[in-house]
Amino acid sequence: MTLGPVCWLWASSLMPAAYSVLDMGYPDHGGGPSVMDHGEHTMPSRSVTDFVADPGRVADVTFDLVAREQEVTIGGRAMPGYTLNGRTPGPMISAVVGQLIEVHLWNQSVAAGVSLHWHGLDVPNAMDGVAGVTQDDVGVGEEFTYRFVAEDEGTYWYHSHQASNEQVSKGLFGPLVVRPSSPASDMAEVIAVAHVYGGNRTLNGRTGDQPVEVRPGERVRVRIINTDNGPMDVWVGTSYTVLAVDGRELHGPTPVAHHSLVVTAGGRADLEVRTPRDGTAVRVQLSQSTAVILGHGAAPPVAHPTSALDMLHYGTRTSIGFDPGRPDRVFKYSIGRQPGFYRGRPGMYWSINGHLYPDVPMFVVEEGDVAVMRIANHSGEVHPMHLHGHHAVVLSRNGVASTGSPWWVDSLNVLDGETYDIAFLADNPGIWMDHCHNLKHAAMGMIAHLMYAGVTTSFVVGGQAGNQPE
Repeated sequence: MTLGPVCWLWASSLMPAAYSVLDMGYPDHGGGPSVMDHGEHTMPSRSVTDFVADPGRVADVTFDLVAREQEVTIGGRAMPGYTLNGRTPGPMISAVVGQLIEVHLWNQSVAAGVSLHWHGLDVPNAMDGVAGVTQDDVGVGEEFTYRFVAEDEGTYWYHSHQASNEQVSKGLFGPLVVRPSSPASDMAEVIAVAHVYGGNRTLNGRTGDQPVEVRPGERVRVRIINTDNGPMDVWVGTSYTVLAVDGRELHGPTPVAHHSLVVTAGGRADLEVRTPRDGTAVRVQLSQSTAVILGHGAAPPVAHPTSALDMLHYGTRTSIGFDPGRPDRVFKYSIGRQPGFYRGRPGMYWSINGHLYPDVPMFVVEEGDVAVMRIANHSGEVHPMHLHGHHAVVLSRNGVASTGSPWWVDSLNVLDGETYDIAFLADNPGIWMDHCHNLKHAAMGMIAHLMYAGVTTSFVVGGQAGNQPE
């Protein structure tokens, strides 16, 4: 390679001190009509800040969160970190389906600023919490109020989306649960938030096994949340049923035994476990290092199963509400790795459709479109792919069609060599990140966006606010 092309590649990888994500890369219309074809200059422009919950509606539940940059103690070891209301994980936010949640965030001492993203909740775009895209980060001494309706029951979580690679890993996150209006009265509930702090694997901020007292023969819903950068294997010392994935109930789930379950980075899974009637404790293993112990006393170790549950064929089929066989847009999200420059630095970097950040696709849709996306990974590593603001249904993997329950995801584990076809309905207007939730990968440019035609943003990455979404 001659000096001229190298200099051009280096220069094109540099980013200005402030830039809009709308100016990144190139539009990809997925084979559908382009924005220009629909009258770009006559289409009414809408800002991301226009998409909010009813401003006249009074909140049903309110929460106050104070973000601090402070030392945290994990497993008896003190380390630099971040807290919400003086703790990590932060306090659980809970609501009932249909309630309007209002969260008041105050940044007491996080020097880089902070924002909160509601992972898996398909909130209005203005509330998505991505610094530089849907808001400015909240600086020290500043406040921001998030308001959104809890439309769908399920297990979710919230986390910083400002300098997220550092802030999430060091503690700026918490669980969020939306319960049905009539929950099962005969089922206990356990929250299991998995996270690694500085090499210490924890559940709910504590190292080691976590005992939970439940009655013999009781049904328990274990809500598992993986807040780390990589996938986590889960297995149980008895049979279990997968009730939900990523906040969406499965259709026709059945008990399984001697199978592990992969919960990808950012993903969640709700398991139903029934404790033995003889009072024996049951071990729900989350990786080799931590477990939830249901019942009284100790539970014997459980060997890691040799087989993993395949969600592609689990449960029974039912309608998904739209026809992915006749999509309006078909997108390609091909993940590779190649030499090049990223922010002026040479190295091996993640690529999207053969391009390095910032020359990445902007997937363009119009409201009401049915979109199909093919995610192909040939990068050498696993990638947990997370689309903001939408749930997608898995259609196939490596050409093998789904035959089980509709498998809805907002975080999808894509192994090296795998290809997934997924589909979603464009029913939540805005500008949405579509990125790898190994936040180290995202911080190295593995980020694209989904944009609705006619939607704009005045927020910029960098700038006076210092917005750093990853």
